[in-house]
Amino acid sequence: MLRKEYLKNDAISLSKMVKDGETTAIELVNLSFEQMKLANPLLNAVVHERQHEALNEAEVINRGVFQGVPILMKNIGQTIMGEPITSGAELLKSYKAHGDSNFVKKFREAGFVFTGYTNTPEFALKNITEPVLHGVTRNPWHKDFSPGGSSGGAAAAVASGIVPVAGASDGGGSIRIPASFTSLFGLKPTRGRTPVGPGVGREWQGAAINFVLSRSVRDSAAMLDALQVVQPEAAFQTPLFLGRYVNRMYEELEPMHIGFSTTSPVGTPVSDEAKEAVYKLVSYLENLGHHVEEKDPDVDGKQIMRNYYLMNSGEMATSLRQLERGLGRDIRSDEVELESWMLKEAGKSVSAMDFSDSLASWDTAASQMHDYHQTYDLFITPTTADSAPEIGELTPTIADKARMIEAMEKANAGEKQELIWDMFLPSLTYSPFTQLANLTGQPAMSLPIHITKAGLPLGVQVMAEKGREDLLLQLAKQVEDSPLWVGMKGNPYFAEEN
Repeated sequence: MLRKEYLKNDAISLSKMVKDGETTAIELVNLSFEQMKLANPLLNAVVHERQHEALNEAEVINRGVFQGVPILMKNIGQTIMGEPITSGAELLKSYKAHGDSNFVKKFREAGFVFTGYTNTPEFALKNITEPVLHGVTRNPWHKDFSPGGSSGGAAAAVASGIVPVAGASDGGGSIRIPASFTSLFGLKPTRGRTPVGPGVGREWQGAAINFVLSRSVRDSAAMLDALQVVQPEAAFQTPLFLGRYVNRMYEELEPMHIGFSTTSPVGTPVSDEAKEAVYKLVSYLENLGHHVEEKDPDVDGKQIMRNYYLMNSGEMATSLRQLERGLGRDIRSDEVELESWMLKEAGKSVSAMDFSDSLASWDTAASQMHDYHQTYDLFITPTTADSAPEIGELTPTIADKARMIEAMEKANAGEKQELIWDMFLPSLTYSPFTQLANLTGQPAMSLPIHITKAGLPLGVQVMAEKGREDLLLQLAKQVEDSPLWVGMKGNPYFAEEN
């Protein structure tokens, strides 16, 4: 197989070739590393390689719907036995996993071959990928721009052809945001749909979920078939989908009522190009006979985000306290990045009453969205309010860090949360639409259907009621088969294929 053929095919096609004897898992792994050597020196998508181990695994792999396909996992939470996993943090640069996570075990059963880890911001806290430990990850469409985050390394790896699909996770848009910035298909499943742990039940109190980034809808559909699970020990569960997503996605959609909005839920600007992308999808759906109207759900977007940041504060305070216990000492501000430190300090001042009250508001929002979906089958927004930020644009300077740490030290509990809001506002301005689905637990996806005048991708988000990934995948497949779908057209790493 030639490298250009490897780039042309999705994971399902590559696996079929292995099963049909047209290629081998070893050849696919070698082609993946060949593409990695070409793309990674510029992009820095992959921060840990396991070529020797992958070739050994490829030699004996003989199972699963994705038999023999190389894959990269995200460098946080997706542990592979014996491999270093840093979560993008200097504090964890020497840590090695003691076993496979339940998520990774499912990938093994599906027949994937693990070739390494992709870059992520420290503790997956940002919508860009520029950790101090591993350095900046760049966008395959234009090296001066970010691929997003926190699954930025995964997005860059898939959008540069290193792998056809990569492990990712989404705690506030971390699958959908990089999908928008790199023209990939990004699905965040329903809360409780995919494996967690062992020993981890409520990642970010249920806001975060592990899944993948892909270039084709059917790869994500087949991944959902392979990964969906009901875990008795998990904090959150959702009933199994009784059909097969890879079959359902081909079924014709019945006429639907669909709501949409191009207004930021937190009052920040939305670019004309992001609005144009939404209108493209709206016009397409209207022409298909769906009833589409502009209608926002009755959710307080600003309050939702304040409660989201309060949760982040409590979670980071807990995480760093656990690390301090392991170290047997306090962690200094110069040992972590600004966002980690600020959230930790703010979290130390969050009362149990406020934390509980904050989580209760998630349930209120979930109820409000349920009411919305009694009228509207789907809710459409921009995925991101603009195309990707430039490298370094959202990374604080040394002076910013010193100023904000000093302000945090002097602030009371309420002021600390205001500082958190101010710190994240520049990045929130790029991605104000995605967090709602994390807090309500709904499935949501980003569709690659727009390229800006500057030549950068911009996605459109679609949300559905809990458990209705099938509806999203049906729509996604229909769009994929239409002229709306951009995919890798115009991507320099796929120039020979377009």
